[in-house]
Amino acid sequence: MWILVSYQVASDAKSLAYQRLDQVVMSATLLPATFPIVVGAFIVGSRPHNRRLYLRRALKPLGALLALAGTVLFFVLLASGILTGGPVGEPPENPTTADYAKIMYQFLLVLLALWAIVFVTYGAALTLVHVARTADIHEVLPPVIAIVLALELAIVDLFSNAYDGVPVSMRVVVIIGGPLSVTAVSLWELRRLKTRHGLTLRQALGR
Repeated sequence: MWILVSYQVASDAKSLAYQRLDQVVMSATLLPATFPIVVGAFIVGSRPHNRRLYLRRALKPLGALLALAGTVLFFVLLASGILTGGPVGEPPENPTTADYAKIMYQFLLVLLALWAIVFVTYGAALTLVHVARTADIHEVLPPVIAIVLALELAIVDLFSNAYDGVPVSMRVVVIIGGPLSVTAVSLWELRRLKTRHGLTLRQALGR
């Protein structure tokens, strides 16, 4: 925050908050794409007797991500007018039964949209905090996915020119500092899983 304000990348607290919000949104967008790649590699790399178990455990986290994706798709269809049959106009002076049914349908869409806003906001936050509940598959997966996700965000920042105007040395600190700190915490978490619970990535893979 100090670097962004000092070099006027963020002119005030509001623009700084918007930048951090954009990064949260980017994280929530990248996680569904990262999930199948990392989990798929984990399952493929495990011993055959573990694969069926991990595939079965992956159904719940995958279902949660699909539910979020389906809700986002609902908003896309609603905004495009596909669900409403075009722009919503004024009701006719002498409505028929079909008009009443259409009004009721649109009212239900409004209620569903209000619920979906809460669902997406709360669900996306939980997805990030619990790393899509990948611990339900195996406890070592959340720190592994956190490392991959942090590196992906660093690559996005690197190519998006998000810190134009900041000296190269400071830009390296801002872009690389996040992944390094996340990696350090994740490795510490993996170490605690090993020392306190005997859980390791090699043991999880059955190697």
